[in-house]
Amino acid sequence: MTRVQQFYALTKPRVVQLIVFCALIGMVLAVPGVPDWAHVRLAVIACTGIWLVAGAAAAFNCLIEKGIDAKMRRTAWRPTARGELNDAQTLGFSGVLCVLGGGLLYVAVNPLTMWLTLGTFIGYAVIYTVILKPLTPQNIVIGGASGAMPPVLGWAAMTGQVGPEALILFLIIFLWTPPHFWALALYRVEDYRKSGLPMLPVTHGNEFTRLQILLYTLVLFAACLMPFAYGMSSWLYLAAALVLSAGFTWYGLRLWREYSDALARKTFRFSLIHLSVLFAALLVDHYLF
Repeated sequence: MTRVQQFYALTKPRVVQLIVFCALIGMVLAVPGVPDWAHVRLAVIACTGIWLVAGAAAAFNCLIEKGIDAKMRRTAWRPTARGELNDAQTLGFSGVLCVLGGGLLYVAVNPLTMWLTLGTFIGYAVIYTVILKPLTPQNIVIGGASGAMPPVLGWAAMTGQVGPEALILFLIIFLWTPPHFWALALYRVEDYRKSGLPMLPVTHGNEFTRLQILLYTLVLFAACLMPFAYGMSSWLYLAAALVLSAGFTWYGLRLWREYSDALARKTFRFSLIHLSVLFAALLVDHYLF
């Protein structure tokens, strides 16, 4: 990779794209009807600021976990793990992105969005990465709060406050995160064992983890119905939520009854489809009804 590509890789583009997408969902749902040019302009600025801070958090994560990343096949290619970027370069890059993103949000969006975004940065880069991840197998559950913040950030950007609708979106992502990551951890268990991280399949075994995945998909099923129950959406979203949540629960049930690495991979991939299509259905529903 070129130097530019190395720095870009530190931002974990795929992860950040999902973060910005979820934030955009919060922005769109916060604006009744079709947004005008002022709303579009504000959304573009807010997405840019959130992208910069999220990229800063990802780069800081790469710095802290470079030793762990080097031991895992999934992450050994990262520039920090390979020693292509040193600590000073990575930390400086992270700091510049954070300052630029935070400043943009404060000046061009609103202070609440900036503080919430910086709080999310600290929650992910420090509390989760430095403290929780190497300390407890519940790291994904507790640290999932940071990953669930994007819709709240988007809602705050457009309204200057955090409404109950934003908290419902937060809850959905918060409950989605553990079964999503534990499915990955099941078929990557040897990587996590070598890294020394106390992921649930390492500390409590395969069978216990599969049971937790099933239980979380059931609770998530109920949470996914809340936008309809609260009046945020219509029957279109409800139909999508029922189909997607039933599918995720079915994968969880199959995984619990009879495990295979191939099925764990399919469960992980379906979890990505579940969240993306669920939120896309919220968008379509918002404009059609």
